[in-house]
Amino acid sequence: MLQKLKQRWGVNTLNLLLIICTFAIGGSLCGKAGVKLLELTALDKNIWWWILYVVLVTLLWPLFVLTISIPLGQFVFFKKYLLKIWRRINGKQKAIVNVAIFASGAGSNAQKIIDYFKNISTVNIALIVCNNPKAGVLAIAKKESIPCILIEKNQFENGHRYLPQLKEHKISFIALAGFLWKIPVAIINIYPHKIVNIHPALLPKYGGKGMYGNYVHQAIIDNKETESGITIHYVDEWYDHGNTILQFSCPVKENESAESLAKKIHALEHQHYPATIATLLQKLN
Repeated sequence: MLQKLKQRWGVNTLNLLLIICTFAIGGSLCGKAGVKLLELTALDKNIWWWILYVVLVTLLWPLFVLTISIPLGQFVFFKKYLLKIWRRINGKQKAIVNVAIFASGAGSNAQKIIDYFKNISTVNIALIVCNNPKAGVLAIAKKESIPCILIEKNQFENGHRYLPQLKEHKISFIALAGFLWKIPVAIINIYPHKIVNIHPALLPKYGGKGMYGNYVHQAIIDNKETESGITIHYVDEWYDHGNTILQFSCPVKENESAESLAKKIHALEHQHYPATIATLLQKLN
């Protein structure tokens, strides 16, 4: 049962225990508060007393649970949980889109995506997929209590090996955030126009295998380009080839270095990538 709850809520064991504690403590304090309030009315303990008690506890429970969740570090989870309940009550519940982030490095874009969707109850960052056991994104996944799988190259290129895990986490959209392997056709076929990537240049220039990070920036500087930028595009079976969704540019100065250009590009990525993903996800809902 606990394992099913971990998968359903996308949390690790520690956070699951803290969530259960929040439910228990919040519910207990709420019940006691309801009794204390009714004692002030001097009402007899009859059927109306119990009806009023149930109403009071129902109204007080969200407040108590949210309050208890703050010191236990579970406020974000319970905020989403309560918003989901509220939408169900009002008949406005939208399907939750489960997103997987594929990343190979430090994970700055992954963190920005996670942060962006923390307060959006209809989107759940449900899985981190990584191909590098030393990648910083693994620490981000642990910190954010997001399930993570570390993939192996030969099995990934086979295409079908990791599909059951994507299905297990009910993934319906994939965002590449500094992921350096080509996506197998088998996965692309399962997620047509539901896999996006961000490239640190204005495609079709400076794309293809091996063109990532400072390799791209240095090539742009060496060719004396006056403009660079980012391209957000759909993913197909070739490197940096899928249809362009949006592009954003920045100037390249005469004295530009790969490192200074990288800072400009990262600023564009962090500003535009999460918001663009949100726009695309709205079309799925």
